[in-house]
Amino acid sequence: MHGEPHESALERAAGDRTRGSAVAGQEKPRPLSLVEKVGFSLGDAACNIFFQTWIIFSTIFYTDVVGLTAGSVALMFLITKIWDAAVDPVVGLIADRTETRWGKFRPYLLWFALPFGILGVLAFTTPGFGPAGRLVYAYATYTLLMMVYSIVNVPYAALMGVMTPDSHERTVLSSFRFFAVFFATLLVQYSVLGMVDRFGQGNAAVGWHRAMTVLSALAVVLLLVTFATTRERVRPPKGQRTPLGRDLADLFTNLPWVLIAAATLFQLIYYCMRGGAIAYYFTYFVGDQEVLSFGTIPYATLLSAFLVAGTAATILGVLLASRISRRLGRPLPYAFLMGVAGVSTAALYVLEPRQVVLMFVLQVVASFAMGPVSVLQWAIFTDAADYGEWKTGRRSTALVMAAALFALKVGVAVGGAALAWILGRHGFVANQEQTATGLAGIRLVTSIYPAVFAVLAMALMFLYPLDKSRMARVESDLIERRRHLQVD
Repeated sequence: MHGEPHESALERAAGDRTRGSAVAGQEKPRPLSLVEKVGFSLGDAACNIFFQTWIIFSTIFYTDVVGLTAGSVALMFLITKIWDAAVDPVVGLIADRTETRWGKFRPYLLWFALPFGILGVLAFTTPGFGPAGRLVYAYATYTLLMMVYSIVNVPYAALMGVMTPDSHERTVLSSFRFFAVFFATLLVQYSVLGMVDRFGQGNAAVGWHRAMTVLSALAVVLLLVTFATTRERVRPPKGQRTPLGRDLADLFTNLPWVLIAAATLFQLIYYCMRGGAIAYYFTYFVGDQEVLSFGTIPYATLLSAFLVAGTAATILGVLLASRISRRLGRPLPYAFLMGVAGVSTAALYVLEPRQVVLMFVLQVVASFAMGPVSVLQWAIFTDAADYGEWKTGRRSTALVMAAALFALKVGVAVGGAALAWILGRHGFVANQEQTATGLAGIRLVTSIYPAVFAVLAMALMFLYPLDKSRMARVESDLIERRRHLQVD
């Protein structure tokens, strides 16, 4: 894609603060401005308004509001999300080859912000069709929304790798990004069900439509702010050719990328299975409970408080991620914290409905551990992009990040489908009191099953080769190499 549109006044104002050398790597890069860090982070807040809604509420929305069976939802998630995951590398290849005055990746935030918002509303609209028609509508709108999500999110993820060549600065940027992610998560957890009730006045379908209209409009605005406040500085080596076969061969021979991608796959299966199961856990297993001296608290209130407590703990973890990275590097803390999350999640299985306080304690521990994991994960992917350039002399940032998102989306697909499939196998029936077998399925899919995948992610990252000292060498060599190329 090509274009030479005029730069806006807002862009010029932001650009004047951040322009430096024309080619990254000529000298030690300057730290990014606060405006650019915050502006970048808002893009992930926009994406996570939808992502967190999918993780927490999509399964229960389709079963309890739209009226689809758990089995049909499981199949839909598996088919549509694997298709969506396959779209990511294609978007990455196109984005790496995009040349505009605004750069390679930023323009996608401008071009697709509005379609993203519109489809976000349509996906949470319940049409007045019969069961077959509602299923077809769900497939169509969900597939289109996920494809546009890829078109926005792949370039956005790649943008972090080209805003600065400094590895630690990218970890700081990732911390800002995930602070915004968890702000969006809190917004979803705290406001969505309240907006559905308020807007719907007893009609859940109307409530969901209006609530997602509000959140979609906010997401569009945030993406436009990210476009206006960020800049791309790291460019491919001068004269680089981009044959498709070579790009793919470089990717799959990049051992650090293979390991973090596989760990991400298991991490997201863990996250999505557990995250999607929590609403069922409180609705059908915990129920209304007496908690300390607060009296009997409705399960919906307990659910919201449980989610918010976890997000608050995750934010605290995010705030420590940069310090952890500076002192210990990234791979080992990632592995250790995934193990902590897995163990504390598995422990939930032994609790009884009345043990709400212990549930909250385990939620805080697991969520705190996942805070740094989320930050370190994306910084590790940008390290893998640097390693690929260091090893081959070629840079394909968007493809690296798109393939990372492919692993993430497959994890989302498997986690979401496994959740619905396990519930179906255990005889779950929506909006009814569950059998003992159904309750056992809900407890297992909230605890033991996701914990297995957390432990697998931990094991893979113990094998990751780019420790702190080796990454420092890669970064130093790349700066020197780019300096020589500029001189030549």
